[in-house]
Amino acid sequence: MDTTTVSKLSAVLAAAKAENRAALVGYLPAGFPTVEGSLDACRAMIEGGVDIVEVGLPYSDPQMDGPVIQRAVEHALEAGTNTVDVLRAVEGVAATGAPTLVMTYWNPIERYGVDRFAKQFADAGGAGLITPDLIPEEAEPWLSASDAHGLDRVFLVAQSSTDERLALTTRACRGFVYAASLMGVTGTRTAVNSQAAHLVERTRAATGLPVCVGLGVSNAAQAAEVARFADGVIVGSAFVRRLLDAPDPGSGLAAVRELAEQLAEGVRARNL
Repeated sequence: MDTTTVSKLSAVLAAAKAENRAALVGYLPAGFPTVEGSLDACRAMIEGGVDIVEVGLPYSDPQMDGPVIQRAVEHALEAGTNTVDVLRAVEGVAATGAPTLVMTYWNPIERYGVDRFAKQFADAGGAGLITPDLIPEEAEPWLSASDAHGLDRVFLVAQSSTDERLALTTRACRGFVYAASLMGVTGTRTAVNSQAAHLVERTRAATGLPVCVGLGVSNAAQAAEVARFADGVIVGSAFVRRLLDAPDPGSGLAAVRELAEQLAEGVRARNL
């Protein structure tokens, strides 16, 4: 098994920890505003200070996505964005040197062919998948394919997860564990959920893997708050909104870069 990409993701998380900060993880869907435009936006996030990139694979039934991400995904699908386009975007983002993950519902991967996707994704330089609707008990094809191609696999845990579920899920993870700090769909929030720190504490009791927190962070102060107890801060809807609200593509890239800079300062701050 080639562990190069696994080591890259682990190295970035370890380097952030060595700097006494959390890693900054940024999400944007492929194909919005265009495939090339989404690649430019991911590069802008990296230029602003994002350590790890999540490329979203557009899907027609986004059960966990809030209205902001849904709007962008619908635009991407209407423009014809497909899995091949996502792989092309991954290749472009990975070329920057940033560990590049794909956030995807399981159905598109199953339809494309699990091993076929894993091979092409690894060839493109991808680091691994975040699969929000896939549970370890039903993930054997992905466990085998990710082992065969040296890819990380990130499953989600939530406040509702029992200790037994936390143990089972974290054993299947590689790279990091995604702690969903809120129940429900994605989207920015005015405050970080007070139970997020407790969820991270419970997850750490089950695994030595880094624990990254997502769902709701939208500004530097919230990033700083989460960074005090998590290994990584995941931001999605706030970046997408910057693109949606921009009057033109250039302004959107500038807004994404600016937000990344603010969030990067946040994950490095103890108090704001």
